[in-house]
Amino acid sequence: MKFITTESSKKRNAPYTPGVIHNGILYISGQLALDPATGKVAEGGVREHARQALANMNEVLELAGVPKENVIQCRVYTPDVAYWDDINVEYVNYFGDHRPARVVVPTGPLHFGSLVEIEALAAVPEEK
Repeated sequence: MKFITTESSKKRNAPYTPGVIHNGILYISGQLALDPATGKVAEGGVREHARQALANMNEVLELAGVPKENVIQCRVYTPDVAYWDDINVEYVNYFGDHRPARVVVPTGPLHFGSLVEIEALAAVPEEK
């Protein structure tokens, strides 16, 4: 296994790793809407939270050398399905024409008051 850590994850004493590569798959831990620079939830509403969670996911992808077009599946957690349409706007802005498999899971409150958390699986390009 190869572990992918971000600068912000190195500062926290969390009992998990943002990404783990195993058998050609990158497993990305749930990414909240935390701004890595401040450690606080992104300001604004659900769209800003979705944008930040996707940016945090993207950081793990980039550190692992995996393009976003290799994302196979996302799980999107949100405390209210009423946010679904706004999350979709940011999701499409991020992925463009790429359409990974996805599930949206309504939850109770998310940690730190985040309105979005995203986890993902991605295919790691073969090394040449």
